[in-house]
Amino acid sequence: MKYEADSPEAYIDLLPEDRQEPIRRLRKCILSNLPEGFEETMSYGMIGYVVPHSKYPAGYHCNPELPLPFLNIASQKNFIAFYHSGIYADPELKAWFVEAYRERVPTKLDMGKSCIRFKKPEHIPYELLGALCRKISVSDWIQLYEEKISR
Repeated sequence: MKYEADSPEAYIDLLPEDRQEPIRRLRKCILSNLPEGFEETMSYGMIGYVVPHSKYPAGYHCNPELPLPFLNIASQKNFIAFYHSGIYADPELKAWFVEAYRERVPTKLDMGKSCIRFKKPEHIPYELLGALCRKISVSDWIQLYEEKISR
């Protein structure tokens, strides 16, 4: 679902009550663990974390006016989504995450190319997602993006 909000706080306020606290907690987890240099913004109707133009002037290859996206969180119709571009671009990182998830979380992983879906907020592994956030710096992400995606 897409919510029309101009800030992360406004986005969270628009969510159904049962989604507000998990998204608030997920946001706090990301902000506490994301390496320096990423910026929080609203992108694609979700809370986003991007490499700003000041650090990567080329921007996003699909639309250079936009900063380079890295991570998004959203409340969708049937789940909470955690979109992480690093697991899409780096097979080793994806393999690490899949194994770490299996070891720590009793439920089956529901994952697409970059989207990790949580149908029940109580199953969100905040500590593991924090560890995932710490795995890629801004410079690592730019290099990975240029090598694997922007071509």
